[in-house]
Amino acid sequence: MIETERLILRAWSDADREPYADIMVEPEVGRWLGGPFSRAQAYERVARFQADLAKTGLGRLAIERKADGRLIGHCGLAHAPDTKPVPDGVEIGWALAPDAWGFGYAAEAARAVIADGFARHALSEIIAFTAENNLRSQTVMRRIGMTPDPRRDFDHPKLAPDHPLRRHVTFVARRPA
Repeated sequence: MIETERLILRAWSDADREPYADIMVEPEVGRWLGGPFSRAQAYERVARFQADLAKTGLGRLAIERKADGRLIGHCGLAHAPDTKPVPDGVEIGWALAPDAWGFGYAAEAARAVIADGFARHALSEIIAFTAENNLRSQTVMRRIGMTPDPRRDFDHPKLAPDHPLRRHVTFVARRPA
């Protein structure tokens, strides 16, 4: 568990399945993830997040807002998919409910996850990538101290050549000296 001023980042429970599915079926959330998720896909993600955390200690954590105990999304570390040309490394990722956007929750959660990754997992760097036109996520990446690494930019192999999200940019956070 990771705690910040306004958030608790924690392991998933079965009670998180429905509220997480409510987030992931939102078209605005799915827009940057290749399309909205079905409820079944969201349930599958929760199960995968639970398994990853149990197996490796890395994975996406549930983000709970302290003020009301509401699940507002996920943030965490995972090994980047072993699919070229996706860059190798440990990746940070997040997704939040649209009504939680614009309050700094993504940056708050991501800063805490990066600090934990450097401290607890002794990582030397953490990467993040997003569609070239996803300026909101890139703003969060800059806000949390990540810098662009254009030599790792890539065309996402799971997206068609003419897909508007195909080109991805990569950012990196390096362990403080």
